Amino acid sequence: MAMEFSVWSAYYADLSPEEAFARLKAHGINASEMGTNHGQMLAERDEDVQKTGAAFKAYLEELGMKVTQGHLWLQARIVSNPEAVDIIKRWINLYEAIGIQNMVLHMDVYNMEEKSVEEMHDLNVVKLKEIAAHIKGRDIFICLENLFRRGSEHVCQLLEIIDRVGSDQFAVTLDTGHLNMVRTTSQREFILTAGKKLRAIHIADNEGDRDQHLIPFGRGNVDFKEVVAALREVGYEGLFNFEIPGEARCPLEMRDAKLSYIAEIYRYLMA
Repeated sequence: MAMEFSVWSAYYADLSPEEAFARLKAHGINASEMGTNHGQMLAERDEDVQKTGAAFKAYLEELGMKVTQGHLWLQARIVSNPEAVDIIKRWINLYEAIGIQNMVLHMDVYNMEEKSVEEMHDLNVVKLKEIAAHIKGRDIFICLENLFRRGSEHVCQLLEIIDRVGSDQFAVTLDTGHLNMVRTTSQREFILTAGKKLRAIHIADNEGDRDQHLIPFGRGNVDFKEVVAALREVGYEGLFNFEIPGEARCPLEMRDAKLSYIAEIYRYLMA
């Protein structure tokens, strides 16, 4: 189903991967993005990540949960950490075994204030080409996420990087909250510019000055009707995934109760 309702698994970051997905399923949510914390837990279970991934895929199938989107290692610094690309490759193998097709990745634009944007991009392209070689011919897409840091704020920067990598297995993630902080384009312009390259979404709201990760129609000011209209215009078919850790700072029972309201927000937007 196009734009299927999804809540990021790290909404239950304090639970195991099995407990988190089971809890989402118990509250009527049938699709989710694998949060990076749960990816970390799974990656650390066994040296054989394919074995771990296959077992977890079987668990998800029995549960009836769709997990086609996953966030790769959030702390990856593919330029500055010489081990990062190998770690990312291992996560890719894990996620592929689980059945995750769209894998969200941050470019490395951290702690490089002395470098120009062009230099940062050059360094990232070298590492991303290595990742591209690793996934070539596999049913996998690496979806570069827009950030609120210099060199990664604009959709055109992401598309330029993808063009330079030269792989049709690289795509774009839109984080609505990140874009609301930098406002390099409107949400609509970002989506229309990305077009069919847009394969992953993080639905999150904020007040424009910090990354609050809130649900729509609260204190934030993202125009989510504009977002949905533009997604329909480009024929987006991925998950409509809520990445909302700002809503998870409450007791477990309150998080459970919020899911019903979040589902109502999704239904309202889809209507």
